[in-house]
Amino acid sequence: MAVSESGAWSPAGGRAGLPSAAGIVLAVALVSGVYLALDTRYVYLLVYAWFGVAYGLLLQYGRFCMASAVRDLFMVRVPRMAVGVIVAIVLYALIAAIVHVAGVNTFAPHPLGWHVLIGGAIFGFGMIFTGGCASSSLYKSGEGNVASMLVLLAISVSQALFVSASSWSNRAVPKAWAEAAAAQDMPAALGITDGWFDQFTAGYLWTLPAETVAQALGVQGAVAGAVANALLTALLPAAALLALLYATAWRKGYLRRAKVAQARIGDHLRGIWVMLTASKRTALVGLGLGALAGLQMWITSALRDHYGIFNFGELLAQMGHSEGLSLQDTVFDPGYWYITTQEAQWAGWALDKLGLAMRDNLFFGLDNGVPAPWLNAPGLMSIGIIAGAAVIANLNGEFKWKLPSAETAVFALAGGALMGLGSRIGMGCNIGAFFATVTNGDPSGWIFFAGLVAGGYGGVRAFKWWIDRRLAAAGPA
Repeated sequence: MAVSESGAWSPAGGRAGLPSAAGIVLAVALVSGVYLALDTRYVYLLVYAWFGVAYGLLLQYGRFCMASAVRDLFMVRVPRMAVGVIVAIVLYALIAAIVHVAGVNTFAPHPLGWHVLIGGAIFGFGMIFTGGCASSSLYKSGEGNVASMLVLLAISVSQALFVSASSWSNRAVPKAWAEAAAAQDMPAALGITDGWFDQFTAGYLWTLPAETVAQALGVQGAVAGAVANALLTALLPAAALLALLYATAWRKGYLRRAKVAQARIGDHLRGIWVMLTASKRTALVGLGLGALAGLQMWITSALRDHYGIFNFGELLAQMGHSEGLSLQDTVFDPGYWYITTQEAQWAGWALDKLGLAMRDNLFFGLDNGVPAPWLNAPGLMSIGIIAGAAVIANLNGEFKWKLPSAETAVFALAGGALMGLGSRIGMGCNIGAFFATVTNGDPSGWIFFAGLVAGGYGGVRAFKWWIDRRLAAAGPA
């Protein structure tokens, strides 16, 4: 093995994979040089790409995965990854508070409604069958895992088809949505009253409040707002969850191992500390991810000020790239770590080239556009995550092409399709709808998390039923 259980790098594994890792870094550097030689304004796009590489390095090293956190907790009652994720949320929230005080936060809160819970549940159920969440599917693709690549394909295509579906999907649209959508003043090029997702967006989502906790409470001032957001949406909920995990999944085993018969407060405090330090690798990665996400917001905000733009689409238009822009000359440009929307754009662009109508809906036509993959800034961030994961996987001797069985491939495609569907209903995945939201003061993230955990539990039960059924069919042998 090239990596010890503690995550230490092995020189033997590093020597074998060093040429491949160096080749990947060199390729990314050369491509970056070509972009800059064509136009220095492509630096905006390259910021996304290189941050993606850094995210990929950390994600692969820490094996950061929400699917693992839920699966391990419900199947074998091991809370290590779940604890690590929660600790990472705390660290990320502190970084986000600093960014907020500095006035360079590019985060926008999500509409709060029942859709967040439903979307999270669908996403959580699907990710159990894929064996990974949205972020881990990217870094596992960088390890050569073909099943994870199929997950990404299914996530991409399912989103694109879902947001562009019309005609037949109108039958599932409530009358109130249809009327509210029809009342919106939208360009005629957008079929806003034709299609479930458009009417869900214009007739339902646009009627909902979208506020951080500080905004909802009327907290004034950058510092007070940052403290309120961090404390109320991240630190206190995280402390409560850690206490719950200790009480339900760690305490009994720890006290037995420590040979404590009558536990006192000090014993429990030591037990909580042991639980936290057992997840230090994930927590350290969370700190790195939080620092990177904050720095990305800072740099993106500075570049927007430098070029006098609000959205990367404006810069693309200035450079003569107008074909894939929305009606507002915009593209998807969150300014921070996000996954799933750019993957939907990949499939939307490909289907558009195949002749399908992809630009007459709100998702692509009004805001996000369908830019070519090489002009898609967040899309290059996702590619960067794959590249960064491939670098460290090669250095650690963990890169290996892994072909899935037929059953695994079906699970990857079906689960990935559900993840894509859930991410569009819930307005994001485990990163965009949970990790990035709760750390920036948006309470909708915890609603998505509740749905994700419930859906994940259902997925675990369904998966266990399938395994038991197969074992029973196989007989005693």
